[in-house]
Amino acid sequence: MKKEELIDIFQIVERANNMGIMFFDRISLKMDLSVAHQEFNLRLKALLNSDDVNFAHDVVGIQNHIDRENKRMGDEFLPRYSSL
Repeated sequence: MKKEELIDIFQIVERANNMGIMFFDRISLKMDLSVAHQEFNLRLKALLNSDDVNFAHDVVGIQNHIDRENKRMGDEFLPRYSSL
């Protein structure tokens, strides 16, 4: 993962924390977003700069649908800011 992508993920985590939509801790959300980015090639800048509704949809959806044991997304969730 590129340095710029990591910075975007950390900024997304900070925004999610400020909005009160983190299910666990910052490290968990960072790992969840990294897995989702690997699987969906997330448009991280667009997600970071999105309105609150779309931002919450993707961040909460990723947290709800990730298979942490196998480090992959499940349940057929497709983030709005996916590049697929």
